[in-house]
Amino acid sequence: MMTDELEYLKQRIPLLDYLQQRNWTARRVGAHLEFVGLCPLHPDTRPSFYVNASKNLFYCHGCGRGGDLIRFIGLSQGLSFRQSVAYLQQQIPPAADSEWLETVASFYQFQLHRYAEAVHYLQRRGLRDAGLIEELGIGYAPAIGKLRNHLVAHGYGLDRLLETGLITPQGRDTFCRRVIFPLGQPGPLVNLYRSIGAAFPHRLLPRPKGGLFAWDSVRCCSTVILVEGLFDLASLWQAGFRNTTCAVGTHLTPLQLAQLCDQPGRQIDIVFDQDDNHAGQRASHALAQRLRSAGLDARIVHLPAAHDPNSFFCAGATAADFNRCREQAR
Repeated sequence: MMTDELEYLKQRIPLLDYLQQRNWTARRVGAHLEFVGLCPLHPDTRPSFYVNASKNLFYCHGCGRGGDLIRFIGLSQGLSFRQSVAYLQQQIPPAADSEWLETVASFYQFQLHRYAEAVHYLQRRGLRDAGLIEELGIGYAPAIGKLRNHLVAHGYGLDRLLETGLITPQGRDTFCRRVIFPLGQPGPLVNLYRSIGAAFPHRLLPRPKGGLFAWDSVRCCSTVILVEGLFDLASLWQAGFRNTTCAVGTHLTPLQLAQLCDQPGRQIDIVFDQDDNHAGQRASHALAQRLRSAGLDARIVHLPAAHDPNSFFCAGATAADFNRCREQAR
C-alpha cells in the first residue's frame, strides 16, 4: 500500500478518537494537543501513555513503545502490519458508499410490506415481531429493474451502480426477490445480505462484510452468543437473547476476531449450524481453539442434529430449550 493511502487511512480514524471510543480516559497536558493516561498496552498504575493528537502518534514512558494508529492496533490486537491495515480498512466504509447504501436500504425497507411473498417468507422463518423487523432494517428486493429505475431517477449513474455491484454487467438488479439485511447495525451500512429461496441464498455485495453485527450493543456483555447467520440472530433476539452477534458465516475476519477478544475473560457461546457434512461443527472447534488461545472462555453449544438456531425455534423450541442446550455446552 502506498504511503499516501496509508496516511489517508489513518486520517479517517484519528488515534485519539480510536482510543477514546475504547474507553481510554486521559487529561490534556501542556499547551499543545497532547494527552496522557494509563497505558492500554501494559499494566499501568500511573499515567505514562502520551498521545500527540496533532501528529497522530503515541508513546508510553512505561513500556517504551510508540508509533501511529496502525502500530497501536498491531501491539494491542497482536496483528501483523498487513492485518492491522486490513482491520482499519474494514472499519472505514467510504463515505459515499455509506450514503448510497443507506438509500438502497431505505428503498428495500419501503418495499417489504408491499409484497405478500416477503412478509410470508419472514413468517415462515419465524420472524413475526414487527418492531424487531424494523429495528433490524429488514427489506425486500422486488422484481428486476425496480432498484435500478429508482436510483437512476435519483441521479445515480449506471457506471456507479455497476461498480458497486448493485446491477450486473447485463444491467439487471443484483438482488431480485430477496429479503435484505443491511449490515452495519447500528451505524453506517457496509453491505447488504441474504435472499429468498434455495438458489444462492447467501449473497453479499463485492465489498467487506464489516465487523460483527450490532457489536456496539453487544460488546459490553461478559457472555456473547455467536451465530453464523442473520436469521439465527433474529430468532435469538426475538427470544430475548440480545447478547447475540453474527459473523455472517463461520470465517471470522481479523476485525471480528479482535472484537470478540477486546474483553479478556469474556465467555463466547458458539452456536453454529449442525450441518450434515459437519462443516459447522469443524468450524466451531477451530474457532473455539483460537478464542481459548486468546484468553477467552469459548464453549460450543450443540443443537439437535441438522438444526441451526433459526430452524430450532421454528420447530417449536423455547428460550428454556435453548438455555438447556447452553447448559450442556462443552
